[in-house]
Amino acid sequence: MEQHELLLYAVKCFEKLKIPYLITGAVASIAYGEPRFTNDIDIVADIKLGQVEAFKSCFPEGEFYLEADSIKNAIDRRHQFNIIHPSSGLKVDVIISKGDSFDQSRFRRVKKLNVSEKDSANFAAPEDVIIKKLEYFKKGGSDRHVRDIISMLKISADIIDRNYILSWAEKFGVMEIWENIQKKL
Repeated sequence: MEQHELLLYAVKCFEKLKIPYLITGAVASIAYGEPRFTNDIDIVADIKLGQVEAFKSCFPEGEFYLEADSIKNAIDRRHQFNIIHPSSGLKVDVIISKGDSFDQSRFRRVKKLNVSEKDSANFAAPEDVIIKKLEYFKKGGSDRHVRDIISMLKISADIIDRNYILSWAEKFGVMEIWENIQKKL
């Protein structure tokens, strides 16, 4: 299975079960910026406990590794769980929506982007991808996040609302990082 096939497979499950989701992380930054290698797919989702068994059944044992207890624990803790496709080494990190004001904003601003000739999927808006990458950079310091942000700002500059980024950068305490990135453009 290739990464785009796993992405489509997961998206079809979310949509079939009517679970709100959005693609974020590296896959989203690639959609708005420059291509780069990544072997995981980050998806924020609002899965409810009553949907766990139906969701797990989308990913057959033997082909995928996914534990119902991991999903339930992630929902309880508002954390994340993984869907692993062992034969390809690919994985999907499903991040449970916190339901806070930022996640509510992200879900309202979802962009429908093509992922194949006939399929589309819900992606986080570029500003929301940038805000999370600023936050992850602050936590872990990986230059990969900065490179992704710069790439997105160069390639998708005409569709990015910098005022929206400013308002959230201030709330998340990443304004200094945002300002330093602006100087690199």
